[in-house]
Amino acid sequence: MSRASICSHGKIWKGPGRNGPRRANFNVAVLQIPGLSIILQPIMRSNIPAYLRHTFVVAVICCFSCPPTHAQEKGTAAHAQEKDFTPAAENTNLLTSLLDQYQQRYKDHLTQLPSTNRKDYEQIYNERWADIKQKFDKKEIYTAADAQEYLDKLVSIIVKANPEIQHYPFQCYFSRSYIPNAAYIGEGIILFDMGLFYRLTDESQAVFVICHEISHYFLHHQENAIEKYVKTINSPEVQAQLRKIKGAEYHQREQLQNLVKGLAFDSRRHSRDHESQADSMAVELMRHTAFALTGATSTLAMLDTVDKDDFDVEGYLQRVFNSSDYPFRKKWLAREEGLLGGHAHLRRDNQDGLADSLKTHPDCLIRIKLITPMVGGGAGLAFVVDSVKFRQLQERCRYEVIEYAYVADGYTQSFWLALELMKERPADAYAVTQAGRVLNGLYKAQKGHTLGKVVDLPSPDYPENYNSMLQFVADLHLEDIASISYYFLKAHIPEFSQYELFRKVFEESAKNKMEQD
Repeated sequence: MSRASICSHGKIWKGPGRNGPRRANFNVAVLQIPGLSIILQPIMRSNIPAYLRHTFVVAVICCFSCPPTHAQEKGTAAHAQEKDFTPAAENTNLLTSLLDQYQQRYKDHLTQLPSTNRKDYEQIYNERWADIKQKFDKKEIYTAADAQEYLDKLVSIIVKANPEIQHYPFQCYFSRSYIPNAAYIGEGIILFDMGLFYRLTDESQAVFVICHEISHYFLHHQENAIEKYVKTINSPEVQAQLRKIKGAEYHQREQLQNLVKGLAFDSRRHSRDHESQADSMAVELMRHTAFALTGATSTLAMLDTVDKDDFDVEGYLQRVFNSSDYPFRKKWLAREEGLLGGHAHLRRDNQDGLADSLKTHPDCLIRIKLITPMVGGGAGLAFVVDSVKFRQLQERCRYEVIEYAYVADGYTQSFWLALELMKERPADAYAVTQAGRVLNGLYKAQKGHTLGKVVDLPSPDYPENYNSMLQFVADLHLEDIASISYYFLKAHIPEFSQYELFRKVFEESAKNKMEQD
C-alpha cells in the first residue's frame, strides 16, 4: 500500500500519483476539513520542495481526520476560555510618562543626600534607579486599566483607614514577574508580582502583602539600610582592615571577599528584623479596615511552602514529549557527573539552615509566631472589594507570567511555567501552544548561537526539578528540538486547529522540522 497514509481508524488517504501531485486534489481535501486551509495554505504556497510539502499535508490531514478522544473533547470544552487568552497590550505612553515622573523624584532625592561620603550614597541610589528604570524599559509593569483600577481600590481602602500614611506619595503596580513576591523598590513604587497574586486565597491576603510593603516604605527600611551600609564601609574599623589587606603579601582577594561578604548591600532584600517590623505594622494597618487579620498569618504560612518543589518534571517530560514517530530518549535527561558536569545539591548536614536562607521568604514560621497574638481570633472579611474580579485577575495573572517570561527572553522560565499549567490543565490551548512556542524559540536560538541569552543553566540555587528541566534543554540537539516540537504539536491539531496562535506555532515547527529532514 505504497504512497498512501492510514489514519488510526482505518481510513486511507491516497497520496500523489506517479506523475506527481495534482494541486486541485489537495485543495479539495483541505477545503473539506474545517480549519485545515488556514494551516496548510501558507505551506502549499511556499518554496519548500514538493515532496516535503505533501508529506506534511498527509500528516496534518490524518490528524484532522482522526476523531478526538473523549478526554480531548471533554478537556477542550472545559478550558474553552483559556484558548482565547491574549496578553494585554502594554500602554507604552503611560509607561513613559510614569518613568519621567519617577525619574524627577529620583533626581530630587539625589539633591538631598548627605554631603559626607556622598559619592558612596550616589553610587547606591544610581544603581537603585537603574533597577527601577529597567522594570519600565522592559515593560514589566502591568498597565491594563482594569487591573490597576482593582489594585488602586485595595490601596485606597488601606489609606483611607490609616490617616498617618495619607500624605505619603506611593503607588502600587502589578509586576508581570512569575516570582511569588512583592517589593518596595524605591521612589514610592511598590510592585505586586503576579506570581504571588495568583497564589493567594482572598483579598485579605492581598491587603496584608500591600500593607507589608507600605510599612517598608513608611519605616524607610531601604534608605536606612543604605545609610548603615555607607557608614559601615567608611568606618575606621573597616578602613583599617582594608589597609591591612592591601598591605598583605598573599591572599588579598580571599581576605577582601571575606570582608565584604557581610557588608554587601542588596536593595532587593530586607533584614529579618525589618521583615518582622513590617509584619507588625501591616497588621496594625489592616486592623483599621474590614479585612480579616488572619490574612496575615495565612499569607505567611503559604509563603513558607511556596518554594516546595514537588513537580516530577522528568516523568512528565518523558510522557508528554514521547511520540511513536520520535520516541523520548533517556539521554535527554542525562547528567554528566564530575568537576564540570552535573549540578550541585545542598549538603544534608546543613540543608535545613541553608535551604531556609535560600528561600524566597525565610523565617516565615518565626514571623507567624511573632504576629499571632496581634491577629487574635480572626474577625473580619475575606473579600471587601470584588471577589469575582479577584478570581478573574488571578486567572489572567497565571497566563501573563508565562507570556512575559517568554517575551523577556526567559525561555526556560516560560517553559517551566507552561509545563506546570499543562500538567494541571492538559487541554489548555495556550499552555500546549506555549510549550511548542518555547521549543521553537530554543531551536532558533540554538541555530543562531544565542541560546545562552535565553536559557538558565543548572545551579544549586535552583530547585531540583527545575534543574532537571534545564538539563533536558541542555541535552537537546537542533534536530531533537525541531522533532520534539513538531510531533508534540501535531498530536494536538484536532483540539486546537481553530486557535490562531497554535496554527502559527505549528507552522513554524513544521518548517523547522523540514529544515532538519
